[in-house]
Amino acid sequence: MPSQIEKAKVFQQLHVREGAFIIPNPWDIGSARLLALLGFEALASTSAGYAFSRGLLDGAIGREQMMAHLTELAAATGLPLSADLENGFGDSPATVAETIRLAAATGIVGGSIEDASGRREDPIYPLAFAVERIRAAAEAARALDFPFTLTARAENFLVGRADLADTIKRLQAYQEAGADVLYAPGLKSREDIAAVVSALDKPVNVVMGLQGVQLSLQELAQIGVKRVSVGGSLARAALGAFLRAAEEMREHGTFTYGNEAVGMRQISEMLQAADKL
Repeated sequence: MPSQIEKAKVFQQLHVREGAFIIPNPWDIGSARLLALLGFEALASTSAGYAFSRGLLDGAIGREQMMAHLTELAAATGLPLSADLENGFGDSPATVAETIRLAAATGIVGGSIEDASGRREDPIYPLAFAVERIRAAAEAARALDFPFTLTARAENFLVGRADLADTIKRLQAYQEAGADVLYAPGLKSREDIAAVVSALDKPVNVVMGLQGVQLSLQELAQIGVKRVSVGGSLARAALGAFLRAAEEMREHGTFTYGNEAVGMRQISEMLQAADKL
């Protein structure tokens, strides 16, 4: 198993080599091992996917429970793991910095901090305060004994504020505050993604797997995107198949879903191979 420092350096190199790479989002140990076996080079956690696996809403997982989850996920494979650290599990810059330190101790090599407050009446932090939070995260990351890759997220589009100009302004400010990667989830058009990429000097992450967004890895790389994540969409895809099967049983008393289910032998062979990674 590579050391945390070795994983961190591999993760850094993925962001500077030519082209774009996919960083899929497992939600548990099993999905992480299967993704590693399929040949992906790095993984990212998903707060939504993990919350759903616990029967909870996204955002309902506390910091202590999330750290335990990240410890398991980071140890599940030899791949670098970047963590969805939500808004840092608190408003204050000091809380955000402490979250970075705690997360680093789980074995991850990077993580994201978003500027969403979690409050419906005021969903996005004021810019100056959001910058202060990213600066605190960056300072905590730089104090670690390995190169932690910090991602800063501008959440405007996810909370219904489709303000591209403000989103770019925020990402530029987070870049200056010390973020290594910039990310505005919810961008849907090629033009908006290109505008974000061209306005920044550091690598940009985009999320695919959302409804209505159909751009390939090659197309995103041509725009200048460096990293492509899929958020909770893999977990939702799995839950979609589960719910369709359950509804078939309940409504029709039939079991044709089994024709599309992966075989026990295939999964067993894959997991046995994954143990050797």
